[in-house]
Amino acid sequence: MIDKSMNLLVVSAHAADFVWRAGGTIAKYVKHGANVALAILSYGVRGESNDLWNIEGQTGEKVKKIRQSEIEVARKLIGIESIEIWDYNDYFMEFNPERRDRMVRKIRQVKPHHIITHGPKDAFNPDHDCVSRFVFEASVLSISNGVRTEGYPTAKQARLFGFEPHQPEICDFKPEVIIDITEIYEQKVSAMQVFKAQKQLIDYYTDRAKMRGNHARRCSGNNQYQYAEAFSRFFPYVGDELV
Repeated sequence: MIDKSMNLLVVSAHAADFVWRAGGTIAKYVKHGANVALAILSYGVRGESNDLWNIEGQTGEKVKKIRQSEIEVARKLIGIESIEIWDYNDYFMEFNPERRDRMVRKIRQVKPHHIITHGPKDAFNPDHDCVSRFVFEASVLSISNGVRTEGYPTAKQARLFGFEPHQPEICDFKPEVIIDITEIYEQKVSAMQVFKAQKQLIDYYTDRAKMRGNHARRCSGNNQYQYAEAFSRFFPYVGDELV
């Protein structure tokens, strides 16, 4: 059950990844009172802003300002209050021990029950693969008593979920968790429409939500599910019963 005791950490490689791939799920958690923290690791200036670079006289700083404004509008539409933009370079992203330690601190600060980030394979975007590994490694370190971070006690094991990648069939993605987002679907659509640099993805992820909604109905028998998002699991489900 989603409630005020639930902590969710979302780690997005680029400016809009969290909206395309999990905007509905995030908005649902916010709506039902969960504590949601978002860390965006880069603005996606180099590799995620192609349309913006068609503007005459464009510069990296100008692109960054546009992406910043888009993020601000989108996160308000979804309802996110806790957000950090780490402003690393993209294409290609690199993570040294200092950056890894920063993510360890973030995990220990948030104390997430769930972490949503990029899954382990994206055939078209090495940044996403790199971030997936980065978050996984930081999560492992965050639960180790031998990894000392002053002021941040050891975290408990969080459940890790991977975004559905673009072109999932080519990336060997199979949905292991499907989340109904029908009640907040329009929020996701509004947030997607904010990102002008990747207009082609708006229709793509609108269609994807409908398709996953069909899968949600078929797998559950619940005909109220109209729109959904899919995720992979880093770890098996563990519980007292089959659910």
